[in-house]
Amino acid sequence: MTNYLDFEKPLAEIEGKAEELRALARANEEMDITDEAEALDAKAAQLLEELYQDLTPWRKCQVARHPNRPHCKDYIEALFTEYTPLAGDRNFADDLAVMGGLARFNDTPVVVIGHEKGSDTKGRLAHNFGMARPEGYRKAIRLMELANRFKLPVITLVDTAGAYPGKGAEERGQSEAIARSTEMCLKLGVPMISIIIGEGGSGGAVAFATANRVAMLEHSIYSVISPEGCASILWKDGEKTREAAEALRLTAQDLLELEVVDRVISEPKGGAHRDTQTAIASVKGTIADMLASLSKLDSDALIKDRREKFLAIGSKGLAA
Repeated sequence: MTNYLDFEKPLAEIEGKAEELRALARANEEMDITDEAEALDAKAAQLLEELYQDLTPWRKCQVARHPNRPHCKDYIEALFTEYTPLAGDRNFADDLAVMGGLARFNDTPVVVIGHEKGSDTKGRLAHNFGMARPEGYRKAIRLMELANRFKLPVITLVDTAGAYPGKGAEERGQSEAIARSTEMCLKLGVPMISIIIGEGGSGGAVAFATANRVAMLEHSIYSVISPEGCASILWKDGEKTREAAEALRLTAQDLLELEVVDRVISEPKGGAHRDTQTAIASVKGTIADMLASLSKLDSDALIKDRREKFLAIGSKGLAA
């Protein structure tokens, strides 16, 4: 079943009519609706292209959060072989919002880590909608330390609205865990690649995305705060989310221009949720390219490259 976003309602009507015609034809074999259905399909395809040709930042937020968008688990299952999950932080608990372990990417041994939101109600509750607690970040640190010890590249898949802000998480040192995860990223003497596949929210995303190379899917977002949170703070008005999304410059295109990310990965027409296999294949190609270029650098060069990359953020245009 297709889940349509608010701005896709006209598309939903056209595709719904085409499906109704086909349902009538299935019920009555003598009915020929081929021409009418194909005309509606063509109209729907044209409308889909027009809708996604120039999405506003707020609409990109909606696409990035689409419930049918491929999640971390989907990418791991499709891109990696011999995946062996590692659980727990060896201190408190296993946080299901963060998944990761040992795997092979194109037969290269790697460590993969990512936020998992869940694909249905039960899964979203189990994975806490991808919002990690301190034990999730400490699990990630444990995996990165393992990667560093055995000289394995690290690949992270970022998809979170932000770190979980609950009382228990704060009591167990949420900010400290995020800071240490970010520090661990900077210290890695192995190639680190981060792909923002949906939402990249605040420090909860930075803790996984302080990488040598950062790429974003075309309709993903990456920002210091959600548009809703920004609107409530700046304007004290939750209805100002569209203005906040514009002001935050959270789209992949904006962040590429600002040199916060290194590459924008094209999505299929209508977003990654409409053609999951094509979207995942595009991510695979990007990871392969980045891994090939980084594999030529030694440990010291990788650490220096990563450090200089993040020190340079925000300096664009200052020299002039």
